Amino acid sequence: MPAVQLNNDVVLGVAIPSRNARGRISRLGPVVDSILASHHYPPLVEKLLAEALTLTALLGSLLKEPQGQLTLQAQTEGGAIDLLVCDYLGGELRGYVRHDPERLGALPETPTLQELFGKGYLAITFDQPLANERYQGIVPLEGKNLGDAAQSYFAQSEQIPSLVRLAAEKRGDEWHAGGLLLQHLPEGEEGRERLHTRLDHPDWPHVAILGGSVKAEELTDPHLPLDELIWRLFHQEDEVRTLPGVELSRGCRCDPAYVRSVIARFPEDEREAMVGDDGLIRVDCAFCSSSFAIEPQELKR
Repeated sequence: MPAVQLNNDVVLGVAIPSRNARGRISRLGPVVDSILASHHYPPLVEKLLAEALTLTALLGSLLKEPQGQLTLQAQTEGGAIDLLVCDYLGGELRGYVRHDPERLGALPETPTLQELFGKGYLAITFDQPLANERYQGIVPLEGKNLGDAAQSYFAQSEQIPSLVRLAAEKRGDEWHAGGLLLQHLPEGEEGRERLHTRLDHPDWPHVAILGGSVKAEELTDPHLPLDELIWRLFHQEDEVRTLPGVELSRGCRCDPAYVRSVIARFPEDEREAMVGDDGLIRVDCAFCSSSFAIEPQELKR
């Protein structure tokens, strides 16, 4: 089986055993361009979605089940952006943003999260169907970027000290995005003291300082393999392990047959109200901008 390339559209697991730390590092290229091509967003929204997709890849790759799904959603009021949704399933990513072009045009070149979203919250949902586990954490959208909000999520919902760095830039006509997630682990077997409760323990500050030194241009450089970047950051450690990389792709799960089955479950009078002037029921997918035209007669069979 050929090895996964470690430059673009991949997420790589990382472990630093001697420092009781683990993490993920990811870089997106063509996947981001493919998702953005369906929407024609302004540059500010494209950058935000590129970073959000990178964060989704980092978090989604933490799922233990191949069928597990990670959903990241920012819902707000009073901001230029009132909805952002991304999700991850088996290495497939999708996402979209709903925004107000007028309000967006009045923002500074590098707005804060509050300027972008107004009053809002970030909800992160981990769904593992085989284990019948579903967990959601919600934190305020505060800080300079989504990385700050994600750090707050882990500190408040998971009580795990974490470092999150995200970056995205457009080079020519192509977007490149990258991200780094590092976390401090509990020590030893179940029931033993968690490391983050030991305030004098030097491991986490050391890891956070080294990880925090990563530059935005390193995260987005399509010619710099991710394992080489990890080595660059942590080469002085006794041992740094990289786990098998997971390839990332664009994936939307909208399906004509499924859409028809959902519409068919509505009462007949409601289905009739859905019919447009052209005699068809039209359903649009916000993720991939596909439009499904359904003949009402099909639903009566």
